[in-house]
Formats: sequence, C-alpha cells, structure tokens
Amino acid sequence: MRDQCEILSVNRSMLYYQPARPTQETLNLLREIDRLYTAAPYCGARRIREFLQRKGLNVGRNRVRRLMRILGLEAIGPKPRTSVPNQEHKVYPYLLRELTIDHPNQVWAADLTYIPMRRGFVYLVAVIDWYSRFVLSWSLSNTMEADFCIEALRDSLRIATPEIFNTDQGSQFTDGDFLGCLLQNGIRVSMDGRRRWVDNVMVERLWRSLKYEEVYTRAYDTITEARQSIARWFGFYNYQRPHQSLDYLTPCEAHNQGLLAHAARTGTSAPVLIMPSPGQFLNEELALNMVSSSLVSASI
Repeated sequence: MRDQCEILSVNRSMLYYQPARPTQETLNLLREIDRLYTAAPYCGARRIREFLQRKGLNVGRNRVRRLMRILGLEAIGPKPRTSVPNQEHKVYPYLLRELTIDHPNQVWAADLTYIPMRRGFVYLVAVIDWYSRFVLSWSLSNTMEADFCIEALRDSLRIATPEIFNTDQGSQFTDGDFLGCLLQNGIRVSMDGRRRWVDNVMVERLWRSLKYEEVYTRAYDTITEARQSIARWFGFYNYQRPHQSLDYLTPCEAHNQGLLAHAARTGTSAPVLIMPSPGQFLNEELALNMVSSSLVSASI
C-alpha cells in the first residue's frame, strides 16, 4: 500500500479517511437558518445569529456565515463587489426587463434550493413556466453538480420548447453542457443580474410555498422519501392548488387556457395541452373531477 501511494503521489492518510457526517446540532442549525432566511431573505449572518441566540442557540457569526455559504444563501441588499464571476463562464444579459409575458412557453426559469432532511440535506432544482407558474420538471441531488440540473432541463424540453430560458449566474447554469442544451434548441438565454433575486422572483415564490406547505411540515428520513413526498406536493401544486395570482386557476388550467388563447390570437395550429393523470394527485376522487374539468376547459 505504501509503494502504491508513492507511485501515485498520494498521501497514505487519504486511504483511511472517512468523511464525518454532520452532527444533529449542525443539521438543526442548517434547518433553522433556512427557515429564517426564507421568511426574511434580507437578513445577513449577523442578524440571523441574533435570531438564533434569541431562540437559545448559542452560535457565532462566523459559523452562521459558513453554514449560509453551504446553503448558498446570501442576504438581499446592496453590498461591495467582493467577488468576480468566473471569466471562463459566459454570462448572458437579462432579457425579461420590460418584457410583456402573455402566453405559456414564452419564458421558462430554473433555480436551486436547499431541502433539509432528518439527517442530512439535498438540493432541489425546478423548471417553471413564468406565465402559468406550472412546474415542468424537477430533480433532487445530494451534490450541487450540474448533472441533475441538465437532467431536469432535458425532461422539461420533452414537453415543449420555450422562447427564453432565465436562470441566475450559478455555476450549474453557466455550465457548458447546460447552455449547450439550450442553444442547440434555439432558446434565448437570459441570466439574472448579480444579487438580483427579484429577477427570478417566480421561482423564489415557488420555493417559499414548497417549504412552508411541504418541507417544513415534515422530516424526511431518506432521499427516496423526500423525492416521493415532494413529487406528491408538486402534483398537488400543478393540478389541484388554486393560485391567487392566476385568478384562482391551477397552474395546469392557466397553462392550457393560455396555450389555447395564444393559438387563437396568432392563428397557429392547436397546441399540445397538458393532461394530468390521476396518479399525480393527492386525492383520487378529486383527481377524476380535475381531469374532467381540464378536458372541458381544453375543449372550450
């Protein structure tokens, strides 16, 4: 073993190292920081530390800042230019400013978020239609590599092809394979300005709903359990949950009605509508009613 390590120029201690899992105390802190940030995204490490100490959690600012960095969280607000984007990654301009978004598949957006579990955490990416708020695809991963984001993108492109795709400037979305998938399909790429969370506000609002209605009410034991439970919630969100900003239509209803209205306005051929299956619902009886109403809406 010593000779092999010398040949490969590898330190022998690396062979015996077992990565330590985060302690339950750290996981509790991560969960609480994520909850506080979701409720008040303008808070930085100092103020979140004060909130935590008021809850009886004796933690320092440096540790809070390190944990926020693990979660990819950053306070919203003006600040000095302390970091420079990777020059190897091309950054595209933001195309949605003063743009009227009046039909489905005009603009899609994607973003990442942190999902706490009972022991550990995972990351979630979702692709959403900006007009209807319909979640086209999503994926979970225990790392922040670009692969699961590319998988979610390809899944969404099996449904339709948008005119514009908007993301932030994260390394997952400036990855060459991710951008290549967009450009090969003739999709215009749009990216948020640095520290401009409002540029992708539709996905940010989705994360708030997901966490308060699903994630924070549960404690997932495994990634499989998290995937199954989040899948049920996305089915509920897409096909059953009335959306206030959509005049209390569900995202699926708004998506289909928007497609039909756009086709009638432009004189194009009949669009491909999204028809849910009963397995995507939380309640089978309600599912049958919702599928029937979607069919009626589509025929109209």
